[in-house]
Amino acid sequence: MTVDKTELVSKVAIVTGAGQGMGKACALRLAAAGAAIVANDLKKESADRAAADVIAKGGQAIAVSGDVTKKADVDRLVKAALDRFKAIHILVNNAGVLRPTKVIDIEEEEWDWVINVNLKGTYLCSRAVLPAMRKAGWGRIVNFSSTAGKKHSTVGGAHYTAAKAGILGFSRHLAKEEAQYGITSNSVCPGLINTEMVVSTVGEKRALEFADTFPIKRLGRPDEVAELVAFLASDRAAYITGASLDINGGDLMI
Repeated sequence: MTVDKTELVSKVAIVTGAGQGMGKACALRLAAAGAAIVANDLKKESADRAAADVIAKGGQAIAVSGDVTKKADVDRLVKAALDRFKAIHILVNNAGVLRPTKVIDIEEEEWDWVINVNLKGTYLCSRAVLPAMRKAGWGRIVNFSSTAGKKHSTVGGAHYTAAKAGILGFSRHLAKEEAQYGITSNSVCPGLINTEMVVSTVGEKRALEFADTFPIKRLGRPDEVAELVAFLASDRAAYITGASLDINGGDLMI
């Protein structure tokens, strides 16, 4: 696939959970289109590695480690982006965690952790970038929901399903509030994607068994999801807001 290397030139993108999987793929794809990348991950070494990979391919990037569930860390992330690049135009809320625990076995601490990383992190990061996006008069917020947000999780627990459903509602409401400032808010809803998080949760064999039940009988690839995110982050999607876009090999058809 040919990438327009100038499409996002002069744009600055924060990608959370950029250390691996879909987040890293998004960082690389946005950078390929010309965006400067602020690569966030909970682990410093993972954020550093993602930024280094972008730079190795000719892009601009900085790494900012931090916990998206903590306001102080999120504020530090946004400040680092503004200090280095002077603006923020794109936010990809990818950071997430997954646990397969059944409701009867979910302890309160685990419930809070899964909800906070997936949903609270999306809120905190979105809120933090709004002033910069309003100032620019242009913004793209892309939130990672899931097929789970529309039905139930294939491999995760009820806390994951609840968080991903909450992201859909949050994205729609944010879209309504921010449209007047030139900011769009959309969700992507991946199905079962071949990422470290999925494979470590259910194992490669079980993941492939799930994939064999889909109309397109394979796991999705992180770069395929990143392509959808890049579209939503561009002017090609200027008239799309409050939407949720499925990418799941036909696992969910409405």
